[in-house]
Amino acid sequence: MNLNNISALRNLSALVDFSNLINSSLDVNFTLNNLLLTCFSKLLTTKGLIALRNENGIFEIKISKGFNKELIESFPVISSVYCEDDIEIKAFINKFDIKMFKCINSSNNTLGFLMLGDKLSKKPYEEDDYDFLTTLLNIAASSIENSMVVEKLKILNRNLDSKVNQLSSLFDLSKEFSGILEVSRVGKLLVFSIIGQLMVSKYAVVYFEGNQIDIIESKYNTDFIAKHINADCYCNLTNPIEREYLHSDLVENGVELIIPMNIKGETKGLIILGKRFNKLPYSQSDIEYISSVSGLAIISIENGRLFKEALEKQKYEKDLEIARNIQHNLLPQKVPKTNHFDIATYTQSARQVGGDYYDLVKLDKTKTLFAIADVSGKGVQAALLMANMQAFLKSICKQNIPLDQASNLINDLVSENTTMGSFITFFWGTLNDETLEFEYVNAGHNPPLLIRNGQITKLKKGGMILGVMETIIPYVSETIQLQKDDLIVLFTDGISEAMDMENTEYSDERLEEIVLANTDKSSGELIKIINDDVKVFTKSAEQSDDITLLIIKIK
Repeated sequence: MNLNNISALRNLSALVDFSNLINSSLDVNFTLNNLLLTCFSKLLTTKGLIALRNENGIFEIKISKGFNKELIESFPVISSVYCEDDIEIKAFINKFDIKMFKCINSSNNTLGFLMLGDKLSKKPYEEDDYDFLTTLLNIAASSIENSMVVEKLKILNRNLDSKVNQLSSLFDLSKEFSGILEVSRVGKLLVFSIIGQLMVSKYAVVYFEGNQIDIIESKYNTDFIAKHINADCYCNLTNPIEREYLHSDLVENGVELIIPMNIKGETKGLIILGKRFNKLPYSQSDIEYISSVSGLAIISIENGRLFKEALEKQKYEKDLEIARNIQHNLLPQKVPKTNHFDIATYTQSARQVGGDYYDLVKLDKTKTLFAIADVSGKGVQAALLMANMQAFLKSICKQNIPLDQASNLINDLVSENTTMGSFITFFWGTLNDETLEFEYVNAGHNPPLLIRNGQITKLKKGGMILGVMETIIPYVSETIQLQKDDLIVLFTDGISEAMDMENTEYSDERLEEIVLANTDKSSGELIKIINDDVKVFTKSAEQSDDITLLIIKIK
């Protein structure tokens, strides 16, 4: 057997050993280390480095052996698709006398490259060396690519675990916040929840009362807060302000992040945070968590303020006045703007306060969430349960959870916070202003009507009424592709069960007939027509139940 055959067999053996070794692990550092060591042992060199493309498309050194610190620090910023032709790479190779340069290519793109120094013998690399190295890198490329995918999955799993923990914390906090009406206690719970999750060194919670600020909690000097935080400057703040966009005076005093506390599109306060004990910056996930907690807190703060104001009024009207103010503030003040949906709403309580509820929330540029609910009973108890319902919905809809899974969570929250015999019929869905897709879940509510081409479809997919028991059978959702001139009519049983003087009900059939006869009308016009017809039917009979209508027409 000649020397060439012997060398070829040795190379083959080395490649097989290398393949077996790197395929035994999905650790990218393990693969790179063994790739470099295999190059050293087979090509008899003691200097080498491997650079890989990071998630931003920039090549960065992942492992280096034998090269001095100057070379490492001089490594250029490279983002070329084909790195071998990069001018900066060529200059780097010439400057540091790199003798071997090979790209590490997968089937899709260039993963990185390998650089080697001189052989110990000072002889040039031969054709056999190039062939061996090409085969070696082809074997390594697959392992490197798999390892990088696994690493990304690990990061995603860690982020998912963090999200799950934060979501669990939010659910617990929603129950705590919903039961607190004292502003000082809300402030302490808010601060403890943030410190516990993010380990913040300094913080402040301020509430806006007109043009004045009320410092609820603070680890900053109160004079500093009063001087630099002005209600007029921050009353329209809708998005968090991170360190790089803060005023220099705030940064110099250790402020890293300001989060607005918004309710119904109005900024009612701020959460001001300093550095974290671990010195890490606030991630986007951290900011989303704080924003969600602030949403829960500001609702409780607002509720607390409303209760405090109401208690100062005459004792005779105390309970009704409190609940009426809460209900008024929690319902939407305006309809979100969309390109393809004509939306109109109407609600009228049978008493000063009621248990009907509806909401409209702009989730992003294309999606709008809407909801309608009917709390069992009437009066103060129903209104307070409705307020809790709104708090749960606001906290959950910010988490970007699929609608069916979110329905499971909202039922569990309602079940934990209602007394025996209380329940809520509930219907919610999302409208996509771009694709005209409509997804919904019906939790025991009067089936809304979808009218298309003179035909009525009743929207029934979903599950049981909220608050009866914790979720056993998961809720299911349905997605419908909407068309031009489609009409969706949502209502509470205050419409269909409205009674005349002889206790005869208005009925679902009469509602369906009047809707079918007026499909050419706008949403606002149709609401007026339905209300007028109910009044004609009931005549002078007292309104027996709360009435709520929400009508959507596709333009």
